Amino acid sequence: MSVTSFSSVKFTDDAMQVTLSDGREISVPLEWFPRLRQATPAQRAHWRLIANGIGLHWPDLDEDISVEGLLRTR
Repeated sequence: MSVTSFSSVKFTDDAMQVTLSDGREISVPLEWFPRLRQATPAQRAHWRLIANGIGLHWPDLDEDISVEGLLRTR
């Protein structure tokens, strides 16, 4: 069984939009993630994959989001 991972991440003024390796596209409000909401566009753009792609990390913000956590918040 393969684990779903992040493929891409982008932001609008009020949402985070992610694409997962299984093809799902998810858009969530930045209100759900106060550190990301308050971050500058440059800080939001500075992210990296962690844990073999099942997590995202923003080093400038000390923010981590996992695929599992993101799907649970829906």
